Amino acid sequence: MKATKLSLKCLCLVAALLGVNSWTAHARNPIIANRGVTDPHIHIFNGRAYLYATHDTAITYTNRFHMENWWCWSSDDLVNWKLESILRPEQTYLRRPFNQCWATDAAFRNGKYYWYFSEFNQRTGVVVGDSPTGPWTSPLEKPLLDSPLTPTDEYDPTVFRDDDGQFYIVFGVRNYHIARLNEDMISLAEQPRELVRLDENGKPILADDKNYLHKYHGNYYLSWGCNYAMSTNLYGPYQFKRTLFRVENFEPGYEKPTWPNGVQQGRHGNFFEWNNQWYFAYCDMSQTGNRRFRDAFISYVHYRANGEIADIKVDGIGVGEYDLKRGRIEAENYFAAINMEKQAIPGGFAVKATKPGGALTFPNIHGLTNCTQIALQFSSVGASGKVEIRERGPDGPLLAECKVRPRGSASAPHTVTARFKRRPVGETLFLKFQTPASVTFDAFNLSP
Repeated sequence: MKATKLSLKCLCLVAALLGVNSWTAHARNPIIANRGVTDPHIHIFNGRAYLYATHDTAITYTNRFHMENWWCWSSDDLVNWKLESILRPEQTYLRRPFNQCWATDAAFRNGKYYWYFSEFNQRTGVVVGDSPTGPWTSPLEKPLLDSPLTPTDEYDPTVFRDDDGQFYIVFGVRNYHIARLNEDMISLAEQPRELVRLDENGKPILADDKNYLHKYHGNYYLSWGCNYAMSTNLYGPYQFKRTLFRVENFEPGYEKPTWPNGVQQGRHGNFFEWNNQWYFAYCDMSQTGNRRFRDAFISYVHYRANGEIADIKVDGIGVGEYDLKRGRIEAENYFAAINMEKQAIPGGFAVKATKPGGALTFPNIHGLTNCTQIALQFSSVGASGKVEIRERGPDGPLLAECKVRPRGSASAPHTVTARFKRRPVGETLFLKFQTPASVTFDAFNLSP
């Protein structure tokens, strides 16, 4: 096992040296292994995922960060990634090589793409392009955020678009600040305001850097690392909720701490939504053993009925693919959903149709072509219905049809098994639900 891991790392390093722009493996956390892709912020532009990140080059450094440029990668499935462009400090107002290229974020407005970046832990700049990957120009030739704008250091930018179309920038360390951006996206429309975070006793919280701001069902979520607070007002105050990463939710081999405060430290990243699924992209050091040479991971995000976020699981399979050797596939970990919603159940989450014809897509199921049978597990069945299992998509070949109907207690778990009409050809299953909301789908198993 040790020799295999060593060989894999060697291959990754060779790929990096040769400039290979894509990486394929069945264990997708890290999503781009041993390339130093870190501080990930992922955005969906034109139906494709774009990852904006810093580039750790400190393979041999142990006493400092060493980041010489910023990277933009893209993917259509969150599994296979392509290096699209590199932003070098010479292309920015810096106009010179620089080895402290810290965290970034990106946004789209009025036909232009804006890539915001940190100059060390001091200032924030911005470049502009006509596509998500550039080419990039420097419109200001100076920082967008600079001292003494606020009492904090003006770095680690997050750009947030609210429901009314207005954009805001959040930044700082210990005390975060927010300001609305003008329509040009390269100037501030207001003086920055502090985003106050309160603990359970109503006292202000001072924290690390690594902020991110997102919105879900009317609530604003201000996160830093793997901690988060909530507010119904954009400007706060924000009430601290909890830490999302707990050691018991780490797959063995991924819980090794490389920061002084353990696995809950150093998790810079962002929350994003795609195809009605939520994710958290974040830093991880467990596979490198070097806190200054970090990888990027992605995990699923599930919200409870009260808006709070469930504990995040950290594992090697990641998102957007499924390994049958790991057992059953959880329904809530779909890649795409139509007219479906998650619902908390004891021990986890289930999924139910909000309208007849709801559907779930599960791509990249490794080993699917060897399967001849599916077992659908329901946490409750309050009425009759059916589920179609198809290949690829809604018009793909029909593999099986599962009929569900109440048996005894509606709240008791039900399992419905069906044999495939033929062996699948590809690795994608499309599940179409003709079921009412009283039918909650929990998971499924596939077998030869």
